[in-house]
Amino acid sequence: MIQRPYSKKYAPVSSFFLALLAALTVNGADPPVVREATPEAIRTFFKAKKMRVLTFAGYSGAGYENNAVMLRQATQVLSRFDPKKTIVNIGATPDGIGAVYELAKQKSFLTTGIVSTQAKENKVPLSPFADVVFYVKDASWGGFLPGTKQLSPTSLAMIENSDVIVAIGGGEVAKDELSAAKRTRKRVEFYPADFNHRVASEKAQKKGQPVPTNFRGAASTLF
Repeated sequence: MIQRPYSKKYAPVSSFFLALLAALTVNGADPPVVREATPEAIRTFFKAKKMRVLTFAGYSGAGYENNAVMLRQATQVLSRFDPKKTIVNIGATPDGIGAVYELAKQKSFLTTGIVSTQAKENKVPLSPFADVVFYVKDASWGGFLPGTKQLSPTSLAMIENSDVIVAIGGGEVAKDELSAAKRTRKRVEFYPADFNHRVASEKAQKKGQPVPTNFRGAASTLF
């Protein structure tokens, strides 16, 4: 897998930077723009684009039991949207649902990613098919803040900037984000999918936990 280079030093988003992003085309020819940004700055970026934001949620590191089926479902969803009027937004990394980035670029969508700074700190690679990536300063990977129904900064930026959220399976973070999206009456679509059985079993064994018997993911409990 080819990972596009990006700077190790991340500055806050400036008005000049936002103007530059607003001028980006959807051809994906330029190197990706990667910055650390507040949810407010991310909101300004998407507002300036004046395009519908289609966000995909699902499994990341857990992967999919049947990746081909997931990609076919994502392709069908993408076919309903106009690349000239729609931004495809995901969680910036290439694993799991991140595979949809390549499909989106093949169809000439502008692609964005919103991800916690935990990914940067843990040296998690970014998708080479994401045009613009925002790192959000966050002590967690996303979901609700402990003991609350308040979204973490990453998930808040993800949901509040989305017009349509499409989840193909999904774990705990996706569940929290979809729950919040439904509460605020965002348009939500859910397609059931198993996470990778082998990966889940191996992770459980390494932690000394029982092997899972249900592979549908936490997000499925909302539907």
